[in-house]
Amino acid sequence: MSNDTAAQPSMNLRKTYSFRWGAFALSLAVVFSTLIAAVTWKDVRKRPDRNNIRITGSARKRIVSDLIQWSATVEATAPDRTAAYMALKSGTDKTVAFLKTQGIKAEEIQTQSASVNEEFEAVQEDKVLPGTNVALRSEKRVSKGFHAMQVVAVSSANVALIEKASREVTSLLEQGVSVTSRSPSYYYTRLGEVKLEMLAEAAKDARSRAENILGSAGNTSVGKLVTADMGIININAANSTGTSNEGNNDTTSCDKDIITIVHAEYEVK
Repeated sequence: MSNDTAAQPSMNLRKTYSFRWGAFALSLAVVFSTLIAAVTWKDVRKRPDRNNIRITGSARKRIVSDLIQWSATVEATAPDRTAAYMALKSGTDKTVAFLKTQGIKAEEIQTQSASVNEEFEAVQEDKVLPGTNVALRSEKRVSKGFHAMQVVAVSSANVALIEKASREVTSLLEQGVSVTSRSPSYYYTRLGEVKLEMLAEAAKDARSRAENILGSAGNTSVGKLVTADMGIININAANSTGTSNEGNNDTTSCDKDIITIVHAEYEVK
């Protein structure tokens, strides 16, 4: 028997082993691929946020203040404490009487406690030392008299009436009353109700934006709401767009804009 004939069974055996090993390797690869796919799918199921959309909605509304707080400061000066207080009392009484003639109710007017303080000024004196030409400068405090002050405050729902009084109270200067009018502060007392309404509007705006975005993307739509949280609420003077990390709360203007923000997350179908 030749050497070629003897080697033939050995070669066939090697081919058989090679074929079986290749099949085993292929089967093993399929198993690992299936395992990797299963693990990946499990990971996706654990992280549904990959199929969610996060969006911000906002709403704006004009509100008109229904409460005004305003105050005026009455002052008086005199050489002695009693005279200063009496002059202050006279000026305060005239101020209160003026406000009542404007139609402001007595219960809406409050006079705060009066203060009377002695005022001093610094006076410098030069003294020459006896028998010399050396001058020494000294300073002493000299009384200028007494300064009295009292605040008359008003809180009312009649915004227009108080605004008018705040502008006209300085006419008392013609009667010898030293009065200074401060700028009014404006508030909206039903802010809690409006905030709830505005948050609902902001949430609607968020969903509408999500629908527009997904509609443009095609073959997707907005699913159920996953999470939602309220952002900063800004109350600005009318037509102002100012924002603050803490939220604005304007009190300087009667007409205001309330702006609410909502951050929402929806499922994508």
